[in-house]
Amino acid sequence: MPTEQPKPLPFIANFTAGAIAGVSEILTFYPLDVVKTRMQLETGKAKHGMVGSLTSIIREEGIGRLYRGLVPPLLLEAPKRAVKFASNDFWGKTFLGMSGESKMTQQLSILTGCSAGATESFVVVPFELVKIKLQDKTSTFAGPVDVVKHIVRKEGILGLYGGMEATFWRHLWWNGGYFGCIFQVRSLMKKADTPQGQLFNNFVSGSVGGFVGTALNTPFDVVKSRIQGATKAPGTVPKYNWTYPALLTIMREEGPTALYKGFVPKVLRLAPGGGVLLLVVEFTLGVFRKALGPPYI
Repeated sequence: MPTEQPKPLPFIANFTAGAIAGVSEILTFYPLDVVKTRMQLETGKAKHGMVGSLTSIIREEGIGRLYRGLVPPLLLEAPKRAVKFASNDFWGKTFLGMSGESKMTQQLSILTGCSAGATESFVVVPFELVKIKLQDKTSTFAGPVDVVKHIVRKEGILGLYGGMEATFWRHLWWNGGYFGCIFQVRSLMKKADTPQGQLFNNFVSGSVGGFVGTALNTPFDVVKSRIQGATKAPGTVPKYNWTYPALLTIMREEGPTALYKGFVPKVLRLAPGGGVLLLVVEFTLGVFRKALGPPYI
C-alpha cells in the first residue's frame, strides 16, 4: 500500500498555536512594554533609564499602572500572533511555489517574514493606538472603550488607524529580522536528538531573532509611539506625521540615540519573548501533529 504524502498542518492549527503563544508572551512581559512606551513618548533628553522609569511609575502611580492598557493587547494578541504565524506559513508556501525552490532559503525566509509583518500590521493598528493612549502618563481615559469613543467622535472611524504607515514599517522590519534569524540560527545549531533539545534550540533561535528584530525596528517603534501618542489639533499639521521624515526630525532635534529610546526594556521583552513565542508555537504544533497523526508534518 503506497505511503501517504506528508501534508502541512491546517490553517486552524497555525492560528491556534500563534494565539496561545501570543497570550503567554504578553502576560509574562507586559510591564516592560509600558516602560518602553513611556521612554519613547518622552521628548528631549531622557530623564530616566529603564530602572528609573520603572521605579518612578511604581512610586508615583502605583504598581497597577504597569498593567494599564493591558486589555487592548490581550484582545489583540490572539489574532495578532495567529495572523503572524499563519501568514508566515502562507507566504512561505507562496514564495516557495513562485521561486521553484524545494526548501526555504535565507532570502526567502526574510521575504516571508517581511510579508507576514506587513500583513500583521493591518490587524494591529487600532489596538496599538488604544494601548498607547492608555499607557501615556498624562492619560485621563477611563479605559479602552473611552479611548475608542473619543477617537471616533473626534476623527471618525478611520481615526482608529492613526499611525498605520509607521506600524507597517515597524512590523515589516521586526518580522523580517525575526524569521530571517530563526532560519539562520537553526541552520548553525546542532540538530536536536531529544524533545528537550528541540525546545532549547527553538528558544535560542527565537531569542536571537527577537533581539535582531528589535534592533532593526526600534526607530520605527519610537516614531509610531510619537505619532499615536500625539494629541491632534484641528487645522495643524502634526509634528510627527510620516515615518521617514519623523525619523530625521527626531535625529536632528534629539540626536541619533533618541531613535533607540526604550530599547533596553523592549529588547528585554522581545528577545526572550521571541524565544517564548517560538517555543510555545512549536510545542502547540507538536500537540496538533500528535493528535492528528500521519500524514501531517
